[in-house]
Amino acid sequence: MSITSTTSTSDALATATNVADGNPNGILGKDDFLKLLLVQLQYQDPTAPTDTETILNQTSQLAALESTQNTTDALEKLSASLASSQQFSTIAAIGKTADLGSDSIAYTEGSSSTFEVYFPNSVEQGTVSITNEDGQTVGTLDLGTNPAGVYQFTWDGLDAAGNAASSGIYSVNASYTDQDGNAQQTRLGAYPIESMRFENGNTLVKVGSNYVPLENIVEIY
Repeated sequence: MSITSTTSTSDALATATNVADGNPNGILGKDDFLKLLLVQLQYQDPTAPTDTETILNQTSQLAALESTQNTTDALEKLSASLASSQQFSTIAAIGKTADLGSDSIAYTEGSSSTFEVYFPNSVEQGTVSITNEDGQTVGTLDLGTNPAGVYQFTWDGLDAAGNAASSGIYSVNASYTDQDGNAQQTRLGAYPIESMRFENGNTLVKVGSNYVPLENIVEIY
């Protein structure tokens, strides 16, 4: 009397899949294919078992799948390691100067504008000049006498004659004399890097009193 299997290949697949709980997306991995192979062998027809060549082909495919998955896992770990290494390598930039690539502020008529300027040398005397897009000076701020550092300024939007400036983009530059009597210049947008912060895979750089994304910096020197 011959005994035939009442379980088809699709039933075996369903059995193997149901065993793999915790896989809501139904994605088959190497373990699932191994279970499928074992179920297939368990329910094969004893009078017409699966031939050796078929089994070898299936095990070869299983080995290739495992090798591919192991390679993928290794590449993912390598990628994560390189990203982390690249982040922490930026710590070497602390103490250097970061250039944001712009010396401009956006001003809205009727308001005031607050900004920061870094002075790499001590200031004996000098002024901050605010110029419009035509290169005309529309406002000046006195620097006083101060040690080197980052200083915050507020421009009320008025020119030397007390007239309100119109909305637009304005450049901020400073000319000053240091304590040794040397003429110096600086501008908005260049600051010393004080620290780094890492959040959700992003690198933030502290320049002045603000943290800015690393990609916003165009030059470090």
